[in-house]
Amino acid sequence: MIGLTLGRYLSGRFFGMIAMVFLTIFGLVYVIDFVETLRRAGDKPNATVGFVAFLALLRTPAVTEQVLPFCVLFGTMAAFLNLSRRLELIVARAAGISVWQFLVPPAGIALVLGIASVALLNPMSAEMKQRADVIENQLFGENGRKEGDTSVWIRQKSVDGQAILRAEAITNGGNALKTVTAYLYDPSGRFAERVDADSAKLLPGVWQFQNARISAPGEDAHDVGHYMLATSLTSGQVAQTIASPDSVPFWDLPAFREQIETAGLDSTGYRLQYQMLLARPLLLIAMVLLAAAFSLRFFRFGGIGKMVGGGVAAGFMLYLATKFVGDLGGAGLLSAPVAAWSPAVVASMLGTLALLHQEDG
Repeated sequence: MIGLTLGRYLSGRFFGMIAMVFLTIFGLVYVIDFVETLRRAGDKPNATVGFVAFLALLRTPAVTEQVLPFCVLFGTMAAFLNLSRRLELIVARAAGISVWQFLVPPAGIALVLGIASVALLNPMSAEMKQRADVIENQLFGENGRKEGDTSVWIRQKSVDGQAILRAEAITNGGNALKTVTAYLYDPSGRFAERVDADSAKLLPGVWQFQNARISAPGEDAHDVGHYMLATSLTSGQVAQTIASPDSVPFWDLPAFREQIETAGLDSTGYRLQYQMLLARPLLLIAMVLLAAAFSLRFFRFGGIGKMVGGGVAAGFMLYLATKFVGDLGGAGLLSAPVAAWSPAVVASMLGTLALLHQEDG
């Protein structure tokens, strides 16, 4: 095994490079988002520079969390190239240290960063993103940046059967709906009636529609002052229908997924998000292996630019593969574990194979 002193030295070098890349990307994302938000809020009288800066700060961690694998890739490549440029890599090789021993510090750093990002960074960024969404809705109106049809669709299952609700907006933290249309089905799955209402209020175990108009097959439409529809949804679940799965903290995902499934809603996105977070440490280790495969060449051999370009291209291809497989999982074509873990597993195997070919082949 690699010595303790050398291991601590290499760990410091790798962690420093990864942290520098992460902070650089964090700053770039923050500045770009700040400028864009400031441009959009130019005609809002209550949007001061400080307010916009705070809003951009709340949104930045959620974005940088997604690019963390690239931070590990670029930081590890930079650390390896710097070690090679300063001949430290050559000296260590001459002392009998193999590439596999060299990989212990960066792989350990990637593992720790992956666990910390899932257990600490993700809950923090999710909470900040939720707060940013609320502030953005208050500043720019309901549904924030969305354009065109901003309707919200909710599917529920209760003792009365299934129902599909369409509302123009969700207000009061998920306790109220505006301009609602409900399509109701009996327990056997046959269409029962349609309810159009000006608004709906969520009470314990029931939706209360105001100024409702009832339309049923074979019957004349008629108006009622109030219409009650049983539901098992909570205000939090209703509010989450307009939020993406990445806005739910990691520790809340299992319980929230169970509540969504109990209510008869589609929980595919939440299952996929949970598995992808669990697979993140392995994905970061895969980035370390790819970085090592493209950056362990000594400077005196030349071709450094081509190597770096190959490493960047490999990381970008892995990112596209992760997104593509994730989309397949979100569409239900692949199971959530397969969609979440397969890119990290395949990338780790390819990185290990490339290192075996370079070092032992």
